[in-house]
Order: sequence, then structure tokens, then C-alpha cells
Amino acid sequence: MYLFKSKILSTCILIAASGFAAISTYCCSSITGPTHGLSGKIVLSEGWKNVIYLIAPRGFDEVAANYSGTVVDSAVIGPDGRFAFENLPDQPRPALYQLTVQPVSSRYPTMLTDEVPLSANYMPVVLSHGSPVSINAEIDRFQASFTMEKPSPDNEALLNLRTIRQSTYQVMQAELEDAKTPDEHRLLEQEDAVHRFQLPMMAFADSTGSFWAALVAVRWVSPRNDYERVPEILDAQCRKWSGLSAENAFAAQLCAKTAAGMLPVLKGEIIPDYALPMSTGDTVHLKQLLGAKITILDIWASWCMPCRRENKEWLAPLWSDYAGQGLQIIGYSIDSGAEAWQKALNIDAATWPQASHLMGDDAPLMTEFRISTIPANFILDASGTVIAKNVHGADLKNFIDTYLNP
Repeated sequence: MYLFKSKILSTCILIAASGFAAISTYCCSSITGPTHGLSGKIVLSEGWKNVIYLIAPRGFDEVAANYSGTVVDSAVIGPDGRFAFENLPDQPRPALYQLTVQPVSSRYPTMLTDEVPLSANYMPVVLSHGSPVSINAEIDRFQASFTMEKPSPDNEALLNLRTIRQSTYQVMQAELEDAKTPDEHRLLEQEDAVHRFQLPMMAFADSTGSFWAALVAVRWVSPRNDYERVPEILDAQCRKWSGLSAENAFAAQLCAKTAAGMLPVLKGEIIPDYALPMSTGDTVHLKQLLGAKITILDIWASWCMPCRRENKEWLAPLWSDYAGQGLQIIGYSIDSGAEAWQKALNIDAATWPQASHLMGDDAPLMTEFRISTIPANFILDASGTVIAKNVHGADLKNFIDTYLNP
């Protein structure tokens, strides 16, 4: 699924970021030796190495991140599928690790295949001193088949999160089945499907009592580490864990992403009262333009086909129905040329108030709101408080209908 990221068409399907990191030296343990803290059985398949690796993420950004983390131990998987680690770290407090297996073609033990959760080759686990862990899995569907005997509360939460992600991914795939080829007329529908995939994991992060499972949920919401469309999850999780796990470095790293000026304008915040250069030639502050009941601040461009479709199919009819009933629509274009902008306004019959700095990618409103992706919108109440964001199509119509006709 693609969205316009400034002038560049960017992929927004949730895939793990890739890149190369230095791999530390590690030991390869056999199944002989004393009683082990981490052991189990894996059903082997052709095309897979008979080794299982234990990886420690060194920070928040390395959780569920491709080619990241430190390999702290490995174990040979015997012909009967059994393995046991010999050199586990002496970890006095519960800590997050990742167990991973690799295809024979892989050169790196930290390669995580996560594009399709059903075939992911790794599983996050929490380990602590004195708490033995025994697992079972099939090597070619490692995460999907992963089970654990008598899991701790943290590991139980991770297993539940895994199941949520898999089931919602299948639903998303079914919704996108007829849109495998990028189609600019379906981009907003595709974004909606991705957002519905994210929502259950966001709800899980809000409700779970496991810090480590919440952290994995946040990373699984956006493996690319791009939270522009869902910044509220970072804000909520920082507020939740900065007190409960204040001493944890991972919590501090998560909260660093929510520092002042880092996140886009959030739901519940007052929209900045920015001065807008209008198509009429006037400069008007945004709050002077607010509707009596509700305002749609729509950020678009003449070259953005999903934006143009939104203008014609949804915004123009809403303007026609509710312009005199408390609805305001404010359009802000990131065009760089007046001619293309004005032509689009005429073709789309976009007669609601329109503004643009005509500065293209350097549009100052984008910097002020800390966003770079269009189409985007902010739904504001009469006081300018953001009550919803990035609601499009039929969902936008339903939202406005319900708000104005309670």
C-alpha cells in the first residue's frame, strides 16, 4: 500500500526495516551438559539450518528489527529436534530476547523474516534467572507454531499478542486481496485496512500489564519505525510506562520519541493557530476560520490522486450538505505552482476556503504540524481541539453525519 510522502510515493505496508549491523561473536552449544534454563524441541524441515539463536535487542529500536541486536548464544538442534542453550546470560531481572532460526541461504543469524507474520522466523521471549523455559515450534513456521510450557505472565502476554497479530493480518490480507497492484484510487482504502490491522495491537499495548509485551506491540504496529499516522500509541505508552518502568532504559528510549516537537499534532490537542495565505489573497489565522460545530482541515495537493478523489467524491458533497449547518472545510495544498493548484480547485469544485504557501515540499504548515504524508486531515471541534485524524471516504461522511445529527 502506498501513500504520498511529500513528493515521493512511499510504501506503508508494515514490513520490517532492513540493513546490516555488526554481528558479535557467539558460542554454539550442543544438547549435552547440565540442566538448562532454555531448551525445547523444534520440528526440522529441509532448507533450514539446524541451529537456534538467542538475540538480545540493545534498545527499543532493535526490538523486532531486522539485522539488529546481539547474538548472545546459540544451540544445535539435534536430529530429534531437541536443543538446549549452554551459555545463557545471568539476567537477575526479566529481560526481552528474540529466538530465531535461519534458512540455509541466510548469512546472518539476526535476519528476521517478518513481512508475513504467519511465516516469521523469530519469536520474542522474556527470560529471567531461575525461571526455566521450554518451547516447541516448527522451524518453517516458527512464530506461528511457537508454544511454551507453563509460560510466565510476560511470555503469556507475548503469545497472546502473537495470536492477535496473526489473526488481524489474515483479515487485512483478505481485504487487500483485490489490490495487489498499486492503484492510486485505492490507496486510502488500503491505508484503512492497515490501520484496522494496527488497532488491535494498539489496544493490546494499552491494556496489557506486561511492559515487554507492550513494547513488542508498539514495534509490531510499525516495524519501519514510522509512527506519523499513529503517534498516539507512542504518547500513550510513554505515559503508561514512564512511571511503572521508569528505571528501564527501553522505556526512556521510547519516551525520547515523544519529546516536545517530535510527534505530529495528537488527538486531544489544540490545533496550532497558524496564519494561512488564502486563495483570495488574504492571510487568515486558522482559528478565525473554524466552523460553528466542526471543521475538516484537509491537507492535499493537485498531483495527489487520492486527495483529488477525496475532494470530488466526499468533501464536495459534505460541503453541499452541511456548509450552512456548522461544518467548515479548510483546504491546505502543498502545491508549488499557483496554476496547477487553481486548476485543480476548479475541476474538483472545491469551493470551500483554500490556502497554500505554494512552497511544495517546504510548506511550513507541514513543519508546524510535524507531518510529511498526504492525504491528511484533522477533524476539529468548535474550539479547535483535534477530535479525529486521517478519517477518509465513507468513514469521514459517517463521522460528520453522526456529529452533526446526534
